Amino acid sequence: MAGRRCASDLADSLVFFLLFSLVPTQSAAIFSPPDDHLIACGATSAAALPDGRSFLSDSGLATTILRSHGRQFSLSNPSADADPLHRTARVFTCPSSYEFDIKSKGVHLIRLHFYPFQTPEFNLSSARFHVLASEITLLSDFVAPRPLLKEYFINLKEEKLVISFYPADRSSFAFVNAIEVVSAPKDLILYPARLVKAEEVAKFDGLSKQAFETLYRVNVGGPKVTPFNDSLWRTWIPDGVFLKPSSASEIVSYSGRIKYQEYGASREVAPDHVYNTARVINGAVRSGSNYSMTWEFPVTPGYKYLIRMHFCDIASLTLYQLYFNVYINGYMAYEDFDLSDSTRLLASPHYVDFVLDVDITELLSISIQPSNQSSPLWIRGLLNGLEIMKMNNTMGNLDDESPVILFSANPIKRGLGAFLRSLTCGFAFVSLSAIAFMLFLRWRSEQRSHAAWSPLPVDVSDSKLTPGKLVNF
Repeated sequence: MAGRRCASDLADSLVFFLLFSLVPTQSAAIFSPPDDHLIACGATSAAALPDGRSFLSDSGLATTILRSHGRQFSLSNPSADADPLHRTARVFTCPSSYEFDIKSKGVHLIRLHFYPFQTPEFNLSSARFHVLASEITLLSDFVAPRPLLKEYFINLKEEKLVISFYPADRSSFAFVNAIEVVSAPKDLILYPARLVKAEEVAKFDGLSKQAFETLYRVNVGGPKVTPFNDSLWRTWIPDGVFLKPSSASEIVSYSGRIKYQEYGASREVAPDHVYNTARVINGAVRSGSNYSMTWEFPVTPGYKYLIRMHFCDIASLTLYQLYFNVYINGYMAYEDFDLSDSTRLLASPHYVDFVLDVDITELLSISIQPSNQSSPLWIRGLLNGLEIMKMNNTMGNLDDESPVILFSANPIKRGLGAFLRSLTCGFAFVSLSAIAFMLFLRWRSEQRSHAAWSPLPVDVSDSKLTPGKLVNF
């Protein structure tokens, strides 16, 4: 009996030791961003989420400053069963802003949570407003008739980030339920993209310098992935609603270990749950056939779009048996793509970024088609995940063709001294403009006088002169 108790105690100690030894490894694997601002707007206490994150109240935070040039309100959701981030909202009737301290410059992820509810004073679904971040227009004349999560990636070059909310007019107001400002992993937006054109595929550099809005994040062939299973707290939705019915595809899944490599895609690029499933074109498709997998997404014309395609060969039996072509809006984006040449391992993730300028059409189509180099005995096309992001336009904005015209200086941040300086500068500018205008009038008068008294050229005949008109030479 005593021997069995000792053996049991030894086993318990061994289990405890193993669990304890795993803690540092698991902790080291968790992404820990330098900047991690999680704000529950209008809340009086922290909001705890099922994924383990805690959103702090926006009142009195040392690293976040709330400024409002007028009235702002904290509203409570009358629904008792609302999610933690939807229980409160901050409402602004005048231009207002949140200012965040930034420890590490570079690409940051910004999420804005909008969950409209109604109180006796406000119906949040009727709010109409603009949102700017670092002078980039994120939303213009925005209305949230239903719950919406807006996600952006912006390259921050300063030690402060200001997210401003402007009611669209005097009769409207703005609101927000929660804000996330998080440093993006260094490898999230890194490599050059393939710029897809009708006549060629060129190189597109400087992705990290652009601003992006996430439109679609899709787990191809798999179920919904929640923030609880993603190290960047993203949501990946199933691809079925975007897949064309004529697509010839099968779903495959993989229960083994995904082999992340040092210079390849990391778990922050996409989680295991995305790479564990895929949609494939099976080997029964005859060579030269037009069978393909095609997805279609509604988009807004007039912008460039970043299309990120995630690949992980979990279907082939050996390397160098997977070749296929990628088409975007009918253009050849990648011919005879060889995933093995990029990873040198099966079940190892890889992603490719494409950029496409959508000028007229309101639909973005992505197709995987068999390559002439593939064999009918092999898998002839594969895709695990897909992300589509809108890129800022030539004005540097993500909504509307032109920037929102607002005050040249933020009235929230202007004190009396700044106001007097602006007034003085304005007066000086008007005075100089008036003097310049007067000098111009005097110069013009002198020119006219000179032209009136100058003798006509000798080669101008009397027939060319018209009484009452000045002839210009």
